[in-house]
Amino acid sequence: MSHQLRGASADSLATLTDLLGRAVEGGADAARLADDLFGVSEVLRREPSLRRVATDVSVTPEAKAELVRGIFAASLDPASLDLVAAAVGRRWAATRDLGDSLEHLGVIAVVRSADQSGQADALEDELFAFERLVTDNPELRDALSDPARSIHDKRALLHGLLDGKVAPATVRLAEQSVAGTHRTVQVAVEEYQKVAAAHRSRLVATVRVARPLAEQDAQRLAGSLAKQYGRPVHLNVVVDPEVIGGVRVEIGDDIIDGTVVSRLDDARRRLAG
Repeated sequence: MSHQLRGASADSLATLTDLLGRAVEGGADAARLADDLFGVSEVLRREPSLRRVATDVSVTPEAKAELVRGIFAASLDPASLDLVAAAVGRRWAATRDLGDSLEHLGVIAVVRSADQSGQADALEDELFAFERLVTDNPELRDALSDPARSIHDKRALLHGLLDGKVAPATVRLAEQSVAGTHRTVQVAVEEYQKVAAAHRSRLVATVRVARPLAEQDAQRLAGSLAKQYGRPVHLNVVVDPEVIGGVRVEIGDDIIDGTVVSRLDDARRRLAG
């Protein structure tokens, strides 16, 4: 989510998330739901007058539902249309919250589509790898953030980089990262990783090491963190030569720094104090 929802908007998103889950469990195509929700979100961002009417508390939920059904009936899957109609019938603390929430629901739908196809683990790993690719390549980062480039051009660039190399769900979220409400691609993909982990009731830990972790060491670290935090933990490992030795773990707002550099800094502070 590009900003933190509060009050009525948070309640509405929670209700719609449950409805989305029921729709998918009832046989709805999660990938189609995602495309539809992303599309409606974009229309709401582009059309402020529609956004205002769709969130106007003085208009009855029934009237708003009838309005969006009339606008989108020909282009949306029935399950998507029902979800959008339910969304406009909810209360929203700010007009932008409706579109942002539909985009967030689209991300959840992509994650669920990956889960349906047995690619949930691949999605989490590939989103992290894509984030690192963008972060570590200034030319790519600039191309994807260039306001002079159209979304179509940016997506064509992404397809050239990713098609045939990653899961379809990863490509779809990479596409959305250049078109949604987040201020940068990296911020968008970080949010997508959180959604993917939350869907599987997992936490995400970024682990910085001087050299790649052996599989046994990674499993042991993940098990130790899971025991400490009471939930399964997915590790995103970053090889960082500046670490020198040891491990630095970032999980949520917590930082566990066991690197040589950190220990040397602590020793210097003790000596200076």
